Amino acid sequence: MSLSPSAQKVQDLLLSVNFHYTVIEFQGSTRTAQEAAERVGCRLGQIIKSLIFKGAESGKGILVLTSGVNRVDEERISVYAGETIVRADPDFVRTVTGYAIGGVPPLGHAQPLETYIDEDLLQYKTLWAAAGTPNAVFELDAKQLPILAGGSVLQVK
Repeated sequence: MSLSPSAQKVQDLLLSVNFHYTVIEFQGSTRTAQEAAERVGCRLGQIIKSLIFKGAESGKGILVLTSGVNRVDEERISVYAGETIVRADPDFVRTVTGYAIGGVPPLGHAQPLETYIDEDLLQYKTLWAAAGTPNAVFELDAKQLPILAGGSVLQVK
C-alpha cells in the first residue's frame, strides 16, 4: 500500500539517515495519543506526543517530545528555553515543522527546533511517533530517540 506524500517524506527521511523503521498509515486517526495507542495496540505512555511551543521573545520554535501519559510543565520548559514560551498556533507549527498538528514527526523539520525529550519515554523498549500525517506513525527503539530527534533528555512534566 502506498503512503500519502507527507508520510512518504518521513519514510524517505528515516531511510536516508539509516533508521530502518516503517511508516504505517491507517484509515482512522492517530492524531491524539489515545487514538494512536488504540490503533497500534500499545500503552499510552509509549506514544510520543510532539508539542510545538514558541519562544515569546525570540520567536524560536521549541519541540517537546513527551510521553502520551504526561502533561508538559510549561514553566519548566520556559526555564530550559531561557524565556517564556507560548503554545504555537497551527500556522506556526506548519511553518517551523513542515507538518500539521497531529502529524509532526520527531525529525526532519522545515526549521531547526530546540528539542526537549521526556525522560519518561526512555523507560520503554519501543515507542511510536507521528509520521507526517494525523493517521501515520512509526515504531522505533526508545534508545534511538535522542539520536533521531537530536534533543536533550530532561524532565518535562
